Amino acid sequence: MIIGVPKEIKNNENRVALTPAGALELTKRGHKVFVQSTAGIGSGFSDEEYRESGAKILKTIEDVYKKGQMIIKVKEPIRKEYKLIREDQLLFTYFHFASYKPLTQAMIRSKAVCLAYETVELPDRSLPLLIPMSEIAGRMATQEGAKYLEKPMGGIGILLGGVPGVQPAKVMVIGGGVVGTQAAKMAAGLGANVKILDINLNRLRYLADVMPPNVETIHSNELMIRRLVQRSDLIIGAVLIPGAKAPSLITRDMLKTMRPGTVIVDVAVDQGGCIETCKPTTHAKPTYVVDGVVHYCVANMPGAVPYTSTIALTNATLPYAIKLADKGWKKACIEDESLKLGLNVVKGKVVYKAVADAFGMDLTDVNTFL
Repeated sequence: MIIGVPKEIKNNENRVALTPAGALELTKRGHKVFVQSTAGIGSGFSDEEYRESGAKILKTIEDVYKKGQMIIKVKEPIRKEYKLIREDQLLFTYFHFASYKPLTQAMIRSKAVCLAYETVELPDRSLPLLIPMSEIAGRMATQEGAKYLEKPMGGIGILLGGVPGVQPAKVMVIGGGVVGTQAAKMAAGLGANVKILDINLNRLRYLADVMPPNVETIHSNELMIRRLVQRSDLIIGAVLIPGAKAPSLITRDMLKTMRPGTVIVDVAVDQGGCIETCKPTTHAKPTYVVDGVVHYCVANMPGAVPYTSTIALTNATLPYAIKLADKGWKKACIEDESLKLGLNVVKGKVVYKAVADAFGMDLTDVNTFL
């Protein structure tokens, strides 16, 4: 198979979808890998390293899309790329369709095969291609939250871990999945008082067993959220419904009850955000203020640590990319139910229920194409 790796063009996105080591694994199996020139520079990988791994370097993004039967990316295509995508071309990347209708409509029009990292799901309900970036985003959420709590950044001016004789910050984490767990661990490690909320009692029991004493587990409901936001210095939104839009758990009216300088980090922004006042921001301009509350809603947080992120992502995606390249997308998805769940839009039809539900679109049975 011919595999194309374009340079990411989203604002401040320094990751690349494939490391030179990943390119080598594909080329030694007889596949052709075309990488756009300087695609790996932001992650610390030179064109020469890709050449040494057997990949060929192409000058422009247009060349990569024209050559590739399968396009491997990190982030969803943006408007400039829509016209480059061909009918029947396989796109393997993060899409987060349910949060952005124009992207969904564009991919329907393209009649491409869109296989989303974030909905590849194992029998135990885990999301193997989302987990690495969720781990990074969760840890970064605490790191960025601590920074924006500083007074010059617009925050309350509180040190996350406090000092002897001075109380540490109060951190509220909504969601006890991978993101929430990593965020809570980081905040606890820095000495903050942490409350982590979830609706799954079994998950809360697990977290209560493994978390340090300064982390308190709480069953999530609207009344509890309303009470806790008033006392929290840093709030981290870490809610995920696979493939679907995140629910708005913190509403606009709740902001008026918070202290000015409270910081919200909404990691769910990729899926529409779990804060009603959430809107996507960039690393170039990461925050905005509503009712005195600092909002950090960067939609590609791991892009700020691209060396770590790129290696972690390739470690997870490469086995699936090899299956797709070796067998073709149809056979690979027939043989691997987890991979089949990654199919969201196929040849002009929506085949993933949460995406169809998000926009009131018709749902086509994915098996129609297999």
